[in-house]
Amino acid sequence: MEAQAQGLLETEPLQGRDEDAVASADFSSMLSEEEKEELKAELVQLEDEITTLRQVLSAKERHLVEIKQKLGMNLMNELKQNFSKSWHDMQTTTAYKKTHETLSHAGQKATAAFSNVGTAISKKFGDMRNSPTFKSFEERVETTVTSLKIKISCVHCNY
Repeated sequence: MEAQAQGLLETEPLQGRDEDAVASADFSSMLSEEEKEELKAELVQLEDEITTLRQVLSAKERHLVEIKQKLGMNLMNELKQNFSKSWHDMQTTTAYKKTHETLSHAGQKATAAFSNVGTAISKKFGDMRNSPTFKSFEERVETTVTSLKIKISCVHCNY
C-alpha cells in the first residue's frame, strides 16, 4: 500500500507527452461507480478550493494596491525604480563594462583621427596658399578687385 501511495505523490510535473497520454486515455471503464462518485466529489472540492484561492488572491492584490497608494507608490514610480535598478544591474555586468571600455577606446581613437585629419587639411591649405600658383591667382584677384573699385569710383565721379 505504501508503494502505491508513493507512486501517487510524484513531485515531478507532467511532461507534454504524459499529458497527451493521460488526456487520451479512457479510465472511466476501469473505475467502479463508487470510485467515479468519489472522483467527482474530489473534482468539485478542488474547483471550490481554486475559486476560494482566486478570491483570496484578488483580495490580497486589492489590499496591496491600497497600501501602495497610502505610501505614495504608483505605477510610474515603480516603473522608474524598476528601470533604474535594471539600468544599474546592466551597467555592472561584465559584458557592459567591456563594451563600454571598447567603445570609449574607439571614440578616443576616432577623436584623435579626426584631429589628425583636421591638422592635415589645415597644413594642406597652408601649403596651397604658399604655392606659386595660388600666389599668382591671389594677385590676379587683387588686381581685378582694384580695377573694379577704380571703375566704380569713376562711374560715380561722372555724376
